[in-house]
Amino acid sequence: MENYVITIARGFGSGGKQIGLNLSKQLGIPCYESQILAMASNYSGINKDLFFQVDEKLRGYHLIKRLMRANNIDDIVEPTERSFISDVNLYNIQAKIIRELGKNQSCIIIGKCANHLLKDYDNVVSVYIEAPRAYCVKNVTERLGVTEDEAHKMIYQTDKYRADYYKYYTGGEVWTNPVLYDMTLNAERIGESKCAELIIQYLKIKLGDDILAKKGTEENAKALRQLGIEY
Repeated sequence: MENYVITIARGFGSGGKQIGLNLSKQLGIPCYESQILAMASNYSGINKDLFFQVDEKLRGYHLIKRLMRANNIDDIVEPTERSFISDVNLYNIQAKIIRELGKNQSCIIIGKCANHLLKDYDNVVSVYIEAPRAYCVKNVTERLGVTEDEAHKMIYQTDKYRADYYKYYTGGEVWTNPVLYDMTLNAERIGESKCAELIIQYLKIKLGDDILAKKGTEENAKALRQLGIEY
């Protein structure tokens, strides 16, 4: 492939998003998180707000279970179907966007089960970022302006949402299992900037020193645009 992808799964408050943005700046490639939702909306014509409502969370396990019996994961249903705006179909549309990006563009993708969706791609480095609770609480209070008690609740709730979402859509895999990633980093140990440096070094070790010259060709960009995926 003429491109490479770094996927980042992250505990809430661990600095994973900041590490992704740092990598984006150093490597000169896009970093996608909520942008995936906008791309999925543009591609499908479904209101963007619906994608945000189910962003890395399940909205009622029993409802999802019934929808799963009606639709196979990976099958995008037609707009004429009742389940076109179902949670499962919204996930499937995002999955299609992520796989197309994995084939056609050098980028960083944060969350969204991206490491699972791209696990069979040879051009992918998958990373899980975590940190001790005190470090995460400090980050959340400083970045979001909440109290420590509020930060603890936000961390617990968000990580639970992400873990349940990941387990459901991966068929039972555990989000924090280090075997699912190329590397797992504790952001507190060496700091967020050095985490980015370490990921770049690993990228070159895994994919070769010349990999950083591969940012995706114009032909690949055209292929994405033909699918209605703008970035």
